[in-house]
Amino acid sequence: MHATVLHGPRDIRLEQVDDATLVEPTDAIVRVVAACVCGSDLWPYRGVKPTPEPTRIGHELVGIVEEVGADVRTVRPGRFVIAPFVFSDGTCVHCAHGIHTSCVAGGVFGTGPSRSTGRPIDGCQAEYVTIPQADGTLVALDEVPDDHLVPGLLTLSDVLATGHHAALAARVTAGATVAVVGDGAVGLSGVIAAKRLGAERIVVFSRHADRQALAREFGATDVVESRGRDGARELKELLDGIGADGVLECVGTEESMAQAIASTRPGGMVGYVGVPHGDGGLSLQRMFGTNVGVAGGVAPARAYIPELLPDVLDGTIDPGRVFDRTFALADVADAYRAMDERTAIKALLRP
Repeated sequence: MHATVLHGPRDIRLEQVDDATLVEPTDAIVRVVAACVCGSDLWPYRGVKPTPEPTRIGHELVGIVEEVGADVRTVRPGRFVIAPFVFSDGTCVHCAHGIHTSCVAGGVFGTGPSRSTGRPIDGCQAEYVTIPQADGTLVALDEVPDDHLVPGLLTLSDVLATGHHAALAARVTAGATVAVVGDGAVGLSGVIAAKRLGAERIVVFSRHADRQALAREFGATDVVESRGRDGARELKELLDGIGADGVLECVGTEESMAQAIASTRPGGMVGYVGVPHGDGGLSLQRMFGTNVGVAGGVAPARAYIPELLPDVLDGTIDPGRVFDRTFALADVADAYRAMDERTAIKALLRP
């Protein structure tokens, strides 16, 4: 079988690898129908995060179950499934609290061997993937969906769930005024999430016409092209000098966090889901003086999929539109290049 392997900065290859196998009786093997490149994949691709040895990469997929281990009870061969980017057993205390990303038996796809057990963990940009803890991880649909639904279902594995997590962390409710820092797939998914939760006004920070247009179609009411202090100042001018009730931080840099905090009204909340790089950009003195709160972190997608799935299936929301370019898996290097050069919002991969 073939899988994507990162060898070093901007050295991404599709290689022949050993066939996916059942390592534990709780595993399942899934034939990948669609995978994708995530913005967080660009950090190791660009060399910001070191890659000391060739590593299989990718953490988002939907597909068809091919084989299951002897202890798997909830999925069967032939079922179409969504795999969140973190695998989890669904039974530990953290899973019971809805924080599947901290599962004591869990881990992240595409980050190398398990730190706790040493077992191999596949990357999802491949033809087949072994899924650990299949019962707790996979969400199975009742039937194989029409192909046009596949992109939207794929967003449930990460970006839509992450945007939803940001909106919940920012305490977005009906009638709220929301700002979104970041116009990538997660930021755009945050617009969808804020609109779905009833936000009345949604301001997106963006300098790209195509992303601005898609944000407006998803529910954004205003666009601010300025960044940093200028962006926060322009946002407040739009909002009668007050700031947003909730701000979704979907980038992860110190600058984006500082901008998010500066854009939030006194007593408001920042929901952050951008993978942090640097010290975070938090100003505790400013937060103390304004009672601005910060919450968020890595999104427990497995907890959110059952709630979001019906809206994707019935067309209430169409998050699959964040995929603006599709590549064959054989052309995965071109997909990474498109994401790196920002000629794609999010690249879909088809084996």
